[in-house]
Amino acid sequence: MIYFDNAASTPVEPEVTQLVHDLMRDNYGNPSSLHEPGRRSRVVIEEARKTIAELLGVSSSEIVFTSGGTEANNHILWSCFLDLKIQHFITSPLEHPAVLNTLKNISNHFDIKISYVNINSQGHIDIEHLDHILKNSPLTLVSLMHANNEIGNLLPVNQVKKLCDNHKALFHSDTVQTIGKYQMDLHSLGFDFAVASAHKFHGPKGVGFSYINSDKELKSFITGGMQERDLRAGTENIYCIAGMALALEIAMKDIKENKKHISNLKSRLIEKITRELPEIEFYGDEKKEGLYSIINLKLPQTEHSEMLPIKLDIEGIAVSGGSACSSGSNKPSHVISSLDPEEIRPSLRVSFSKFNTTKEIDVFVETLKNIYL
Repeated sequence: MIYFDNAASTPVEPEVTQLVHDLMRDNYGNPSSLHEPGRRSRVVIEEARKTIAELLGVSSSEIVFTSGGTEANNHILWSCFLDLKIQHFITSPLEHPAVLNTLKNISNHFDIKISYVNINSQGHIDIEHLDHILKNSPLTLVSLMHANNEIGNLLPVNQVKKLCDNHKALFHSDTVQTIGKYQMDLHSLGFDFAVASAHKFHGPKGVGFSYINSDKELKSFITGGMQERDLRAGTENIYCIAGMALALEIAMKDIKENKKHISNLKSRLIEKITRELPEIEFYGDEKKEGLYSIINLKLPQTEHSEMLPIKLDIEGIAVSGGSACSSGSNKPSHVISSLDPEEIRPSLRVSFSKFNTTKEIDVFVETLKNIYL
């Protein structure tokens, strides 16, 4: 199997698998219990929190463990409305459904204003339009993802942060696709809120975290017990939390080598597609620096294109037609539709990890050629 769907989920690091196995065998105490088995489990959680915080340049108290990026986004957006009294949310039509659908859900129940910043045909946000929307708009939260999960465009974080500061707006970013892929100091970047999912950087599924700047006082979104400093009720998943911390530690240790290797894979694919299959184009801005692990192919409109992911799967190549969170839907990707509402050509997202090879790129292109030519 050639696995090119790493934006959806990555293979788990062998060291992480071993750690989770060992902890499940040895650490069975509830981390909220005061006895010795419980205290040992609590130590595992707090050591993981410290590791993640240090890797991201923040305080341990600013990391809140969740079931993943979706829950983290829900917590932040709902709590900004309920606790910080945010009345105006600015986002883009290209955001992940965890943001778009959450904001829609809030607006279905309460009177809030949602504004969508303009984007161009390549998926870049219009900074001037964002500035215009922010003017004379008190109590505002800007929610824009750090890297788009379908086309890989990177947000100009410094420009957005400057506008947020100028207009006294809060800044939330879905950083699910970038944490573990870049050296990131969340304080220096200026995010008030950020999120992560472990399975995007070779950790376990079903675990992630929120970064909540210590200046912002949110309350629990999931109610019950007093876990996570009363910010997220429910017994912590200590095994996957520890696995997530180790996965992030491994990713950051090898980050330069991984980026170089994966960037070369992406460049090789673009070069070979452009030369050998010129009828295939690209969604987003593949020529400008973007997320080095994602490329989105604009397929020609032929009898093969609609079924291409299935045809490739039969050939032992795993890719995606878009966000994994929209799989099973007959609707076109909302990201692609937003880039060009008249576009009818299907898309194919190819996403890489450090475990992919140049040989796999070559096999992939040859397989495409055999299907189309």
